[in-house]
Amino acid sequence: MRKSTKRTLYYINIGVITALVAYQLYLNFSEPKVSSMHAGQIERIQARLEDRTRFEFSVVGNVNNSVSIFQDQIIPVINASDSEFTVSAGNAVSGGAAENYRSVYTIFSYLNQPWLLTYGKNEDSELGRLRFYEQYGPHFYSFTAANTKFLFLDSTDNTAYNWQLDWLEHELSTSEADHHFVFIGSPVHPPVHNTPMFQQDNYFGNERVGAQMRALFESHQVDIVFSSQLSVYYDQTIDGVRYITTGGGGGLIIDDENSFHHYLRIRVEADEVIAEVRHLDVFETSWYRTVESVWSSIYTFFYVSFGRFLIIVSLLVLVGLKLRETLFEDRDFYSQYTIDDTPWRDQPKRILFFTNNFFPFISGVTISIERLLRGLTAQGHEVKVVAPRYDEEGEPRTDTLQVKTLAAFGSKREFRLANVLQPGIFKLFRQFKPDIVHLHHPFWLGSIGLWLARRNKVPSVYTYHTRLEMYAHYVPLPGRIFRNVISHELIRRFCNRCDGVVVPTVSTEEYLRLIGVKSPVCVQPTGIDFERFNRRDEHRIAQLREHYKIAETDRVLVSVSRLGKEKNVGFIVDALHQLRSQTELTVRLLLVGEGDERPVLEQKIEALGLQDNVTLVGAVSPETIPDYYQMADVFVFASKSETQGMVILEAMAAGLPVVAVRSSGTDDVIQDGQTGFKTFERVDLWVERVRYLIEHDDIRAEFSQRAVTLASHHDTEAFAEHINRFYSELLARRAKELT
Repeated sequence: MRKSTKRTLYYINIGVITALVAYQLYLNFSEPKVSSMHAGQIERIQARLEDRTRFEFSVVGNVNNSVSIFQDQIIPVINASDSEFTVSAGNAVSGGAAENYRSVYTIFSYLNQPWLLTYGKNEDSELGRLRFYEQYGPHFYSFTAANTKFLFLDSTDNTAYNWQLDWLEHELSTSEADHHFVFIGSPVHPPVHNTPMFQQDNYFGNERVGAQMRALFESHQVDIVFSSQLSVYYDQTIDGVRYITTGGGGGLIIDDENSFHHYLRIRVEADEVIAEVRHLDVFETSWYRTVESVWSSIYTFFYVSFGRFLIIVSLLVLVGLKLRETLFEDRDFYSQYTIDDTPWRDQPKRILFFTNNFFPFISGVTISIERLLRGLTAQGHEVKVVAPRYDEEGEPRTDTLQVKTLAAFGSKREFRLANVLQPGIFKLFRQFKPDIVHLHHPFWLGSIGLWLARRNKVPSVYTYHTRLEMYAHYVPLPGRIFRNVISHELIRRFCNRCDGVVVPTVSTEEYLRLIGVKSPVCVQPTGIDFERFNRRDEHRIAQLREHYKIAETDRVLVSVSRLGKEKNVGFIVDALHQLRSQTELTVRLLLVGEGDERPVLEQKIEALGLQDNVTLVGAVSPETIPDYYQMADVFVFASKSETQGMVILEAMAAGLPVVAVRSSGTDDVIQDGQTGFKTFERVDLWVERVRYLIEHDDIRAEFSQRAVTLASHHDTEAFAEHINRFYSELLARRAKELT
């Protein structure tokens, strides 16, 4: 089967399912055709039995919307009898859905006499409680006709049993009728020994209330208690009260001598009641009877729930298409080796970035984007950026479309909600005609970028910069829901809609595969400007040491990150407090960055008495960041929210060994015991490693040399070249799909 044909079938089925689901919703919420129907039916019964002492009526149970049995075989027999009215003892519907209530009304309308329903288990399901009340009336009720009292009870526990017991006692004690009949959906008598195995739980569920009901029936001499819920016929007398369970009105029956299709004929005389069971003599053998019963259930399903049937068929078709693809179609799991991307490698490309953060806002993401932009531009590619507009915009950039901000969040309004419908976005896309759309966030501007790419059949690439689940505290949703469900689902869905995904580390790729990402993945760490971070300016370093009053004998730790909760900076402060008591060296910690956690950190520093040891540097210009690295002895990091930890590579380029809390973003970058140490999130382990480095100058020098060597392999030029190759591969894939 051709891929286009499968795609067409797939979308046809999606359309059918959508239409049928919409129809089911319409049935559930549309106005019912009938309202308080029992009131009118009771009036008709009372009119028929006026001034009479003898009459006949019919009782059926477990009709279950049956057409082939109840409508076609039982109703004609009842219509031909002397029955004045018919009562369903429960389970007249196969379920409480709207179409079932519509169907039962149609089926019972074939009776040429009034009819009433008992509220049972099936009537209650699927919001049936509301439909029964609206269309027929209260769940428990009573009326008197001729010399007889009829009482209907609710056995589903929707109505408080204490209330029903008080009502039942009042109705029976004040009644002057000669005869009393009770209808209750679930059998209230003790279970009988040959109850079908799968219906053992279908008896009345509250034994205490059941015993109280039976006591009332006995003391007030109730003639017969009718119930359904079991696929059998039982007739027994307990303490002078006759209990009849009738379950053969059209629903499923079993291969048993007590299970057969039937209805009850009840004759009321002046001084006696005669109840007779009327078999339907349509089955020749027990096995044939069972087969016919199953067929009746299937037929009823089609008759009542054809829309649901079509939904199931459509879903099965979708499953079939997937199975065919899985079992019978050859799949190339190594397609990257058969894709010839050489025609696109040296071809200048037009690349359009979509990002929710960009300069002048400084973060790891914005720096990564800027480095990729510069690297690609240096190779001859043309790059444009769609990004939010900031309040402090300086000289407008010719390569950036600044999208109007609708709302801003954060302590410095750094998180921007841009106008994704700004006409300039669509105009830029039409005029620029990108070869590749590169998305840097999976929502907002990233979403509109993906929509434009898919609509215009342009390959899309997404860089997974941020572990969203670690930012749950910024989202106005329950943290666990966002962290454990929404963030992973958002990433999985967005990645699978893109043509390719860029990740900085192998561990990040493993995470994406674990949550179900199937798109091609390029593992490529963000590039750094190695020369800039490796270059040492002794004059500027001396100025910084003088500014922060750092002595020559002091050991300097530096950390560069935004002061956010997810960056775990408080862990470093706690660790320094312990480190200070375990070494004779004077240790200074510089925390470079700004963020919402600053007030919390200031309180912690003061509470621990670390004012002389910890300096909150705040935000600094990107040009001066290398000097802070060069001034330090060890780079420390505790964030667990990174996908790479680009600042770690920057620090290594400056010759700093690293001590970091082990996480997915740092594990691939640090060579443990070679360029630094990775520890679990335990203060004692972290302190031990930092102390080892600051007290052993020779070891620290060896780590420094190896760190520089590793960082040199991550220069921006190589970074851009690898990303360009991934672009070329995706363009080659797209060309292959179109041929």
